[in-house]
Amino acid sequence: MPNFCRAIVVGHLTKDPELRYIPNGSAVCDFSVAVNRNWTDKAGKKNEKVSFFDCIAWAKTAELLAQYMKKGGAILIDGYLEQDRWEDKESGQKRSKVKVVAERIQFLGGKRDEDAAASAPASEEGQDVPF
Repeated sequence: MPNFCRAIVVGHLTKDPELRYIPNGSAVCDFSVAVNRNWTDKAGKKNEKVSFFDCIAWAKTAELLAQYMKKGGAILIDGYLEQDRWEDKESGQKRSKVKVVAERIQFLGGKRDEDAAASAPASEEGQDVPF
């Protein structure tokens, strides 16, 4: 049976990216993105719903993300969904969480990103950053 798992998310960072290095020296960056969905119902009332997605980036992508993006920055993430599973230490219950693993990111310009874009090298500004 074929398998396919792809995620494309465009939104704004909810906090500054958190860069760390694992014991083998690989860079890992955890970040969260808010995505707004707007629609008008049958009565003509405008509605909005915000969804929050936990994301992770590795290697050079992680380092560039932490270097150039800040809370509120607009970003496009192209990647896949991954589920983490663990057992809660206190209750013993099985837990899980789905996150977006970024394979490629693109910094999106805008009013909130002027400071970050101004400091980004011209070759990376508005370009895909490969995984």
